[in-house]
Amino acid sequence: MSSGLEPRSTQLSFRLEKERKVFDVSELNAAIRDVFTLNFRDIWVAGEVSGCKNASSGHLYFSLKDKSGQIRCVLFKGTARWLKFRPQDGIQVLARGSVEVYEPRGEYQLIVEQLELQGAGALQFAFEQLKKKLEVEGLFAATRKKPLPRLPGRIGIVTSPSGAVIRDILHVLRRRFPGLHIRLYPSLVQGEGSADQVSKGLEFFSAGGWAEVVIVARGGGSLEDLWTFNEERVARAIAACSVPVISAIGHEADFTIADFVADLRAPTPSAAAELVICTRDSLLELIAAARDRLFRATRYRILMAGRELEQRGVGRAQMVFRRLISKRSQQVDECDFALRAAAVQIIASSTRRLHSSSEKLHGLDLRVRFARAHGRLAGAEAKLLQLLKNALWEAQRAYEPLNAHLTQLSPLAVLGRGYAIVLDDHGHAIRSVEETEEGANVRILLHKGKLEATVDKVDRS
Repeated sequence: MSSGLEPRSTQLSFRLEKERKVFDVSELNAAIRDVFTLNFRDIWVAGEVSGCKNASSGHLYFSLKDKSGQIRCVLFKGTARWLKFRPQDGIQVLARGSVEVYEPRGEYQLIVEQLELQGAGALQFAFEQLKKKLEVEGLFAATRKKPLPRLPGRIGIVTSPSGAVIRDILHVLRRRFPGLHIRLYPSLVQGEGSADQVSKGLEFFSAGGWAEVVIVARGGGSLEDLWTFNEERVARAIAACSVPVISAIGHEADFTIADFVADLRAPTPSAAAELVICTRDSLLELIAAARDRLFRATRYRILMAGRELEQRGVGRAQMVFRRLISKRSQQVDECDFALRAAAVQIIASSTRRLHSSSEKLHGLDLRVRFARAHGRLAGAEAKLLQLLKNALWEAQRAYEPLNAHLTQLSPLAVLGRGYAIVLDDHGHAIRSVEETEEGANVRILLHKGKLEATVDKVDRS
């Protein structure tokens, strides 16, 4: 009975060993990574940020947790730079990304591609966080704000080309001061890509040097509608602008990060147009008032001078006047003589320097130097050619006796005297009848050509 069971158990054991699958650790991690990549790609995860750390590389490491679990997360530097806020412990977020395996430690983690705040006041939190950051850096300081030009003739505007904002600004500017030069940089002021376009508009006017002042404008809306002007890149573009910037975002009650960074904040776009320049009529009134004050002051000075002249006497005044003119004439003559003498000395000195420079330049004439160099080159070429001829002649003399000696030792020379060489099928020379047999195929090398032959008889006597 036992002899009947043994073959079956042996067969079962062999089958189990044959079907066993053994993984290396790296192979198992790679297999798990493929499972995660296939099933957990581009997913959204909600949770609370915990253990947030900023690495020196710029990457962010944190965990997302809920009541009963947590997952490690990585936010790489290239993605973190586009966040509207900085993650910190305790805030509720919604993360989009893919689950991958970090193979060196055999751990899985969420590679975050997008991070959004959750709950009431999420945008307000991001607003306050960025405001605090930029304020610490000094971007809101009054000392760095540039004064607006009093009468700008060239005004740049960054706003939407199709909204009511640009029409209101142009209407106010034309009414207040006709003839201004205005350039519009068309830009989105809401939605995806709007922050980049507004920033590029500011960089355009900053780098071009054309505009004397720039207005960044948008109509009213909710906090979400105005969020473009709460983006960090827009704030930094305003701060870096080389010309003064007026922020005219929303209504009077609306405040954005751009308002704090700008050199001047206008309550509305129309108010920005009124603040950027005075009216033409008011300027003309100022000019007229200044002209009247100058005219009155001039008349007063002339009147007072006339009275003083009458008090001193006309004759005495004339004598003093002639004496002053004579002194000034004498000073003019002395200056004229000194100027003429200085001119003569300067001309003489310049002539000497010109003559000296001409002689030096003639000594440095490139044609002479080229001729000398050409002569040296021709002599070197002749010497090189003679050396080559001598070397070839010496080589020919050494070659001829060696070639004659080699010809004497060549087996082909022996063939020329009527001898032959017999080779077997493998190309080996046959020196004895012991190295072949009857019926073997042989080749016979002659002085000119070769023969194919068969051994008919071997004579070993």
